[in-house]
Amino acid sequence: MNRLLLLLCCLFPSLASAQVDTDIYLVDLSVKGNTVVLSKPRNITPHKGYDNQPFFHPTLPLLYYSSATDSSRTDLKSYNYKTAQTQQITATREREYSPLLTADQQFLSCIIQRDNGQQDLGKYPLAGGQPTILVNNLKVGYHVWIDQSRLLVYALATPSSELHYLNLATKSDTIIARNIGRSLKPIPNQPALSFLEKTPEGKWLIKRFDTNTKAITLLGPALEGSEDLAWTKNGLMLMSNGQQIYACRPGHRDGWKPVKMTGTAPGLNKASRLAINAANNQLAVVVSE
Repeated sequence: MNRLLLLLCCLFPSLASAQVDTDIYLVDLSVKGNTVVLSKPRNITPHKGYDNQPFFHPTLPLLYYSSATDSSRTDLKSYNYKTAQTQQITATREREYSPLLTADQQFLSCIIQRDNGQQDLGKYPLAGGQPTILVNNLKVGYHVWIDQSRLLVYALATPSSELHYLNLATKSDTIIARNIGRSLKPIPNQPALSFLEKTPEGKWLIKRFDTNTKAITLLGPALEGSEDLAWTKNGLMLMSNGQQIYACRPGHRDGWKPVKMTGTAPGLNKASRLAINAANNQLAVVVSE
């Protein structure tokens, strides 16, 4: 670690936690009813350093992610899982995290982290160009889009994290939950998003936010030892406890059950973040190096 990075990590602890060395594995996914089978894991980011926060394009064979450069900055990249080609999208003096596609599919929105510790939400045109800043009055950690103007934002705050419901068109901002986790996900085939909320006892609960009524309901307890969630197309939840990947259907009496893995799966026992493509046949898994 060079002296500049060491100084930055001391000034801004979030940088230290963000720069843990990780890789992204792509795994074949089969889902039939409540049975999930994983196979053929392959490392698509086989370089030393930070590769994290995967997001699938909804119609193209592209996986977007954040990747550390040799100068300890993070930029956005894409991986085409049909051609096995990687493309760099940004090359800036800032640090970009948590890429998502906007509703019009013309921009990549992301967290832009400044050297002074500020974390803004911005969007980069896929055709190339400078970013547009969308939110700069919060220290944004994560986000998820509802439509072109509405979104949920995880904001770092004191004494705990906050979940903000934002409408960029009307410039409205409502705090709807506190002490939440980093996993904000659309629920397939529903006008709803999921998020995790920590109880005073330190347990994670999975909550559902209805994007029409704004009602929040409980889906159930998270897998013990996990705060990262992904949804299959038929409504199963996947989580990892850092040793194995599990599946659960909300409200199902069986609770969390380990998924099946065919063949060897080096590294997947260190899994954290998960993402599933729209075709429901590929799982991206972030693992510690």
